[in-house]
Amino acid sequence: MNFVLRPHLVDRSRSFPVGSVHPGFQPRIAARDVPLLAVEAVSLWFGGTVALDAVDLSVRAGEIHAVIGPNGAGKSSLINVISGLYRPDSGSIRIGEDRFARVPTRRLARLGVARTFQNLALFRGLTVFETVTTGLVDRISAGLGAQILGLPQARCEARALRERAEAVIALLDLDEYRNRLAGTLPYGVQKRVELARALAPMPRLLLLDEPMAGMTATEKQRMSDDIRAVRDATGATIVLIEHDVGVVMSLSDSVTVLDHGQRIAFGAPREIQANPAVIAAYLGATADEVAA
Repeated sequence: MNFVLRPHLVDRSRSFPVGSVHPGFQPRIAARDVPLLAVEAVSLWFGGTVALDAVDLSVRAGEIHAVIGPNGAGKSSLINVISGLYRPDSGSIRIGEDRFARVPTRRLARLGVARTFQNLALFRGLTVFETVTTGLVDRISAGLGAQILGLPQARCEARALRERAEAVIALLDLDEYRNRLAGTLPYGVQKRVELARALAPMPRLLLLDEPMAGMTATEKQRMSDDIRAVRDATGATIVLIEHDVGVVMSLSDSVTVLDHGQRIAFGAPREIQANPAVIAAYLGATADEVAA
């Protein structure tokens, strides 16, 4: 999915309902009634340890979908399979119309997939603006010679990429930090800069691995607002791993719960909150004890 950016139209003060797309980020394809991502009976083993056991997952286009579960449930393994870092022992991944036994990492950008990681991976010596533009490297088509000579194609492309970076910075309200070194910023702001870098290529599928880990309550609320803004402005499908169940329930459209590598629940946040198997997984009781 490609997006046409109109940075002057980006306005965080406007509210866009689920299903609409911000006029500054216009998707060429916006089918929201079919799954954009499907994980089909995926199993993953590490030696004799089962990380994922025949896991199924379906996420519709434009949804914010959370994957939760206790420590060691298989959440990070799942997102690493979806992004191609791990090859599953069985099963397949479907992104749009493409199905893979292993998602090719070299094609992630062309597939319209971007991700963040649990641990910050910023270039501390780059400014926020420069950091965001690193997410656009795969979008550069002009050759080195054309760039050095400043040929029209290279100038036009450079201008378009600058405008895209500016639009993302404006959307995530990072203007005040744009010329500051990323490594000097507070932790919560650095996490938002990482989100901006992942968003820069305008992915149709955005994978967020614990985007709020280590944040204060205030920082979590800000990140939640940013994630909603990204979805509403771009129409992107967002899959996130998060430990804060309260945040997940208020932010997500749908939730998958993993425990010991198995999917034990899937549904709307309200359904998940009342699911005995989910309560048992978090409290350590059996599902029958919770239901009793």
